[in-house]
Amino acid sequence: MRILLTNDDGVEAFGLKVLYDIARTLSDDVWVCAPVIEQSGKGRGITLHEPLRARRLSEKRFAVSGTPTDCVQIAVNDLMPSPPDLVLSGVNRGFNLAQDVTLSGTVAGALQGMTLGIPSIALSQCLDFDIDIEAQWSSAVAYGAPVVSHVLERGWPSDVVININFPDCAAEEVAGVEVTKQGFRDLHEMHAVKRVDPRGRDYYWLNFHNLQQTLIDGTDLKAVAEKRISVTPLHLDLTHYETVHNLRKTLGGVAPKSILHEAEA
Repeated sequence: MRILLTNDDGVEAFGLKVLYDIARTLSDDVWVCAPVIEQSGKGRGITLHEPLRARRLSEKRFAVSGTPTDCVQIAVNDLMPSPPDLVLSGVNRGFNLAQDVTLSGTVAGALQGMTLGIPSIALSQCLDFDIDIEAQWSSAVAYGAPVVSHVLERGWPSDVVININFPDCAAEEVAGVEVTKQGFRDLHEMHAVKRVDPRGRDYYWLNFHNLQQTLIDGTDLKAVAEKRISVTPLHLDLTHYETVHNLRKTLGGVAPKSILHEAEA
């Protein structure tokens, strides 16, 4: 099995080293294509208005001047001799839960693999927002390979990616594994801090409040809060089908000309 690794923390990130060790338990044909610098929060972003450059660091290891999505695309298209059988993205330093998954470069790397027809998994190590505290990698180190192996053995649909989050605790404190649904935070954690630069001009720095959330059974948020490994199947279809059904009752039979007349009136 040929495996491609990527991340959004950069090619030198410790979490990528953890991921490499996980991948090596599954295969001896492991390739790495990751961003030169950190790309956290870039989501599904791609580089359109400047060239991308790939630097070969070793036989199967590349650094790319772009996003995780760029990395997967370039690796599959050109850098690898043939497409991988699996894409692993991570292990991210920080959680990718709830609505964070739409911002996450880690999840985006897996999604790009999925869109190219490759089974893909995103992995993240939860931690506190305090940047002075290093992640407790032991839970990802201890359980990464067995959890990935079990998921691979079971399989999943081709239009789905698997999003794994390891709880912020030591390996011996992990309470189990739970298959979860995507949660949703009820409080706004992100805010813009306004500051003034040395020339007197305003600028803003995005920051997060570490706020207590309402924890709902079965969600990724509650699982990791209770020291369980969260395994969440995700897909790109963002359609809200109940609203589609309701809107069709009013808009489905409306002639385009009648809508235009209403707008002109």
